[in-house]
Amino acid sequence: MSKLLVRSIVRPEKADAVMEALLEAGYPAVTKVPVFGRGKQRGLKVGSVTYDELPKEMLMTVIPEGDKEFVVKAVLKAAKTSEEGNFGDGKIFISPVESIYTISSGVKED
Repeated sequence: MSKLLVRSIVRPEKADAVMEALLEAGYPAVTKVPVFGRGKQRGLKVGSVTYDELPKEMLMTVIPEGDKEFVVKAVLKAAKTSEEGNFGDGKIFISPVESIYTISSGVKED
């Protein structure tokens, strides 16, 4: 079965909730990286000061292709800051994974 890389860019205060949701969904293996960026709103303006790059967390996990919708729903539910969601809640990017190797053994996984 094909594998997918799910990269979730979320607000820092939501990262732990998303990691917990992935754990409860059966995906304990997650890589967490602090990142900075901006979305369509081009940052945040407070008075005369513009914050061009906002802090986020990127969570990465590899899943079977058949679990995509289940995992996306779990991340969406955990990452939203309100029932309707808000600007800056983040994005989910999904890419195919060509190959996976375990570094310690050098073995290519199926």
